[in-house]
Amino acid sequence: MFENLQDKLQGVFDQLNRRGRLSEADVDKALREVRLALLEADVNFKVVKSLVGRVRERAVGVEVSKTITPGQQVIKIVHEELLATLGDAAPLNMGGGSPRVVMLVGLQGSGKTTTAAKLALHLRKSKHTPLLVAADTRRPAAIEQLKVLGRQLDIPVYTEDASVPPPKICANAVKAAKSGANSVVILDTAGRLQIDEELMDELSQIKANTHPQEILLVADAMTGQEAVRVAQGFHDRVDLTGLILTKIDGDARGGAAISIREVTGVPIKFLGTGEKVSELEVFHPDRLASRILGMGDVLTLIERAEEMLDEEVAERGAKKLLEGNFNLEDFLEQLHQVKRMGPLGKVMDMIPGMGEITKSISQEDMENSLKRTQAIISSMTTYERRNPKVLNGSRRRRIAKGSGTTVQDVNQLIAQFRQMQKMMKRLKNPRFQKNLMSMFGGGGFKGF
Repeated sequence: MFENLQDKLQGVFDQLNRRGRLSEADVDKALREVRLALLEADVNFKVVKSLVGRVRERAVGVEVSKTITPGQQVIKIVHEELLATLGDAAPLNMGGGSPRVVMLVGLQGSGKTTTAAKLALHLRKSKHTPLLVAADTRRPAAIEQLKVLGRQLDIPVYTEDASVPPPKICANAVKAAKSGANSVVILDTAGRLQIDEELMDELSQIKANTHPQEILLVADAMTGQEAVRVAQGFHDRVDLTGLILTKIDGDARGGAAISIREVTGVPIKFLGTGEKVSELEVFHPDRLASRILGMGDVLTLIERAEEMLDEEVAERGAKKLLEGNFNLEDFLEQLHQVKRMGPLGKVMDMIPGMGEITKSISQEDMENSLKRTQAIISSMTTYERRNPKVLNGSRRRRIAKGSGTTVQDVNQLIAQFRQMQKMMKRLKNPRFQKNLMSMFGGGGFKGF
């Protein structure tokens, strides 16, 4: 979502790094580019003015004169001021009595029903027992959609006849949750094409009947500044406690995510990162700021790995790799693990420094390369995967034919695999390990 903004800001910082010292004129010129980049990313103009003003005040003078490279110092200042704009992290309020009630509101088409299921799955992973409530009686498809998602996730869904008023359905659902030992009730309320009095009256009644701990607006990030205006409209009427921005994996320019906290005072609590029910991330302002500035997001990558990867498989692969017993069968197993974490391009973008590499390789090329590697290894027999040395010319031709690739593709994969094996053998060498350890001194690398 922030690729264009990242590119423009990185260009500004690269120009600053070429300066030995940073004058006031340099700062003004750079901040003009930062201002344009933020406005093009659809950040609210008042937020841009405030943010750039604070950065300029800090960038001109003492702070910059102390820095090793001016660009790095300005990145640090922009990062800190971006954090101030995004606000502090705001976890869900799960205090109070049981069941806790989370009320989802929003306009039609924002992904509210799917988000209700995503949130239920997220809460179940946190040891809660959620109950989904189909309170959108105006759109029968929403009720059926929630039922399907509930069955898919094995999470109960409370429904009543469409003739029953939604405020009563929600009140009855809370009573049912108490008797059914559900710790959280998630209300999927009706939406409209626009904010109107009838919608707000219904939401106000639901709020009065259920006393929710959280009232979360589900807003479509693709709508840009319209999402900010929608948030303000709902907040004025029902006192929102937070927002969930959906579709941030699309072509949204990202301005709503940066603007929404400062304009409305309402914190973002979750980001919908894809269509799958597992693709809901807790919003961490510091991580988003790092992504915007092209600094990666290692913490989210680690969390995703802990959630998606089989720890036993990963440990077994790492052990065999260090012992020098890693074969193509192990390699295929690890590739399957990596695929579970999501598209390769998204994973690489979270690694600091890898953003520049992913720009030169398209997401499609990366995925095709991964598929080609899997196809080649899958076309080998178990014996061949465990003993790559037996792969002679005739075997390679058969593998290429079976995988729909060329002999050159097979040769390239085997050559890369052998190169990796040689590298791991070097790591096993005591002399190499001694040289590696000698690089450490006083708790850090010598010469770094």
